[in-house]
Amino acid sequence: MTMSTMAADMTEHAADLSRRRLAIGFLNWAHALDHFVILIYPTVVIELEVVYGRSYSTLIALATASFIAFGLFSLPAGWIGDRWSRRNLMIAFYVGCGASLIGAAFAPSLYVLGFALFSLGVFAAIYHPVGTAMIIEKATQRGRTLAFNGVCGNLGVSLAAGITAALTAEFSWRGAFLVPGVICIATGVVYLWLVPDEKAGHAAARSKAPDVALSPTLAAIIFGLFVVVALSAGLVFNTISVSLPKIVDERVGNGISLIAVGGLTTAVFLCGAVAQITVGRLVERIQPHILFATLAVLQFSGVVWSAYASGVSLLFALAFTMAAIYGQITVNDLIIARYTADAWRGRVYAVRYFLTFMISGVAVSMIALLYGRGGFGLVLGVTALVAMGFLVAAILIAILANGVEKARLPQPVPAE
Repeated sequence: MTMSTMAADMTEHAADLSRRRLAIGFLNWAHALDHFVILIYPTVVIELEVVYGRSYSTLIALATASFIAFGLFSLPAGWIGDRWSRRNLMIAFYVGCGASLIGAAFAPSLYVLGFALFSLGVFAAIYHPVGTAMIIEKATQRGRTLAFNGVCGNLGVSLAAGITAALTAEFSWRGAFLVPGVICIATGVVYLWLVPDEKAGHAAARSKAPDVALSPTLAAIIFGLFVVVALSAGLVFNTISVSLPKIVDERVGNGISLIAVGGLTTAVFLCGAVAQITVGRLVERIQPHILFATLAVLQFSGVVWSAYASGVSLLFALAFTMAAIYGQITVNDLIIARYTADAWRGRVYAVRYFLTFMISGVAVSMIALLYGRGGFGLVLGVTALVAMGFLVAAILIAILANGVEKARLPQPVPAE
């Protein structure tokens, strides 16, 4: 190989690495926006109680269609992403979310607001099956890249309450929808300009071989367990995320302002970001399935603690719970990537997020029902039972995956 050829190869490698970093940067920003926009309403609803004179239980139920769409439409998004252009779908994500948010900002009634929230759920559903598959495809260090991407999503969740509260205080609840709507559309335009489309035939050329092959029987068993994990994880995640501002409002202290509620909620969510950074490093040293089971134990313990805590101790309990919830999300995606080929990874993630976010509609209804009957003590108590189901499934996955990994190790040759 001549020096000129080597130089050309190095230049091409550097250019490819730069393109990957740029694409991953936009995907990280998209993950933050995705979780931010879907959680605007749970904070805005506190202001709408005053504006419309309706109860929290009645108004929070308005978000049910949005969260159902967030899960339901991940299925077609994942299927289209595997067969067409994932990059073009991300453009639809940015622009569609922005248009839906602007529609919510100018909604003349609660009925129109509910429709705008549903539309937001449809476009927000694109990110997880499509964006996660793109991250796995473009990453050179999966653990750290996926962990940082998870941190970005966590920051979106963390900042949603605080920024929404500030925007509501400054511009009313309509401004809380309008400002991020404009940002989403502007980002879509820049993304279209800077990130080139995939090459023709790229979708057909994706690998059809997983990192670790499973027997059909074992694959079916693990798939069934991941269905349980997706449903229970989705219910725990969405119940805590949606109700967190109101939990802080009621159980931390009396008479705190909406700004204080948003700030404390943000601080709790940020603990998840710290956990994901830590998990991204730990997964390079500990088998993912072992780490997954450990985080399941911590998640269950945190929800039980939160159910009985109040005041300042509640903030510590919620922070502990949030760290475990977000830590397991990162490891969950890595385990799925390990046993799934890139050619259909988008569809597998679509099923996972379909179940996780479809159950979020149940979570909103569950909050409304249980809160009306027993307050957040009952809400968190039922959530702890769901977290126990997650714990059992995670332990079984760890046992099965551990057997697979041991079988892949070189067997010692007996001495003659």
